[in-house]
Amino acid sequence: MKELIEYIAKTLASKPEEVKVTEVPGEEGQIILKLEVADEDKGRIIGKQGRVAQAMRVLLRVAAVKKDVRASLEIV
Repeated sequence: MKELIEYIAKTLASKPEEVKVTEVPGEEGQIILKLEVADEDKGRIIGKQGRVAQAMRVLLRVAAVKKDVRASLEIV
């Protein structure tokens, strides 16, 4: 799942070398992925009205269901 978010973010970012995804354990076995990008790339990652970020979260949820875990995405 971490690789999926990293791949999508690097594809969208103008500075892919500054994309960093960290995996943090949450409550009750939940996985929290924190996505860090360059300041000028935050708009691209979030998208108009948050549509790109929402699509990334949906894909993450689908991948998490396949692995029988819960996951969420935070853009830092």
